[in-house]
Amino acid sequence: MDTLIFNEKYYTKMIETAVNVSVIGILVMCQGLLPLNASNEQLAQVTAPDFDTGQLKARILNEISPEIRQKNFDEKISQKYPKALVKDVTSGVKHIKLTKYYAGKPVRINVVEVDLKLAKNLELTPVLSSDTTLKSRRTITNIAKKSNAIVALNGTYFKPQTGVPLGTLMINGKIYTGPIYDRVAMGIFESGSKTSFDIARVQLDSSIKGSGQTIKVDNINQPRMLSTYVLAYTPEWGQFSPYAPKYGMNLLVEDNLITKASANPIEIPKNGYVISGPKSILHPLLEKKDVELTVNTSPEWKNVKHIISGGPYLVKNGEVYVDMTAQKLGSIGGRNPRSAIGYTAENNLIFVAVDGREGSSIGMTLMELGGFMKSIGCVNAMNLDGGGSTVMYVNGSVVNNPHQKGGIPLSNAIVLSEM
Repeated sequence: MDTLIFNEKYYTKMIETAVNVSVIGILVMCQGLLPLNASNEQLAQVTAPDFDTGQLKARILNEISPEIRQKNFDEKISQKYPKALVKDVTSGVKHIKLTKYYAGKPVRINVVEVDLKLAKNLELTPVLSSDTTLKSRRTITNIAKKSNAIVALNGTYFKPQTGVPLGTLMINGKIYTGPIYDRVAMGIFESGSKTSFDIARVQLDSSIKGSGQTIKVDNINQPRMLSTYVLAYTPEWGQFSPYAPKYGMNLLVEDNLITKASANPIEIPKNGYVISGPKSILHPLLEKKDVELTVNTSPEWKNVKHIISGGPYLVKNGEVYVDMTAQKLGSIGGRNPRSAIGYTAENNLIFVAVDGREGSSIGMTLMELGGFMKSIGCVNAMNLDGGGSTVMYVNGSVVNNPHQKGGIPLSNAIVLSEM
């Protein structure tokens, strides 16, 4: 043990020495870029006040030394949540329990904050309750155990009767469901070992091409809102497509070839999908029968791996921003249990679950939740499904206090899992 401690100190000292040499080298390089007849004042400006060598050294050490980064993370969490109960979940992951007061009454809050550069062996991903169908619901504990998760939070809205997610959901590059009312969503990007995020309102940019026609596809695996919409149903929707709309038709597509047309429900093949919409729009595709479906999003999130929607915004570009009316979410106003996700300027990931509807915790309004997310450093954050759905799981157990013990069965969750 003594030898190990000595080696760690020796290693840290070696890193600091290397960083000092690097900082000196940077200063020499910067001064070398100045003209030969530079004044003393110009030379001084290289280091002060715009060039803080101490700050540069600290940033370099934080990036290359896991020990120093962990120490800085520990200190930052202690300072950010001074009166909270903080527990280590694993390297780079903290679970924070705290109580705040709104209108003179208590609100219990569970937060998980993640430094993804320390938590290198963990992956953030949305997870469905079933591997085979959208029409499924399970408790968060079952979802978490199925995905080997150490942290899980309930995800996007879903249809209570069936479990079908309501809003954009992409997992490992595959879109399972499209957006509703262009609601806000989080994109999760992976480049090598780096994970990054973006939050924006998302639209579907999808079409089906065939017989010289290009037809807009309005949504994928979502309930029909208008009879004029063209919808696509994939095998994850279930065994059969819905009936076609009035004056409409369903087209069965297998291996990019239309093999059947009917107004009735059609069995969805594993090697294809069903397109459903007005007959006047879809009938021209029958001329040659070969078709191609393309699915993209707007904004065009290149290299996005996962997308999970929510709504409304809570924080946008560092400011509280709650666009509840624009996203047609007026029904979720008031003081309720809440779930949220966001990220900081340092790219730390933050999960939040707020208990409500009880004397010991009255819940939050969306504006209060937005203010809280900003106060803990989120530069962008969004609301997830809340109310009875709000439930957080950490290291094998539910850590908040949902109205139904263990939480209601959910359609989906956002999880942090061991790779």
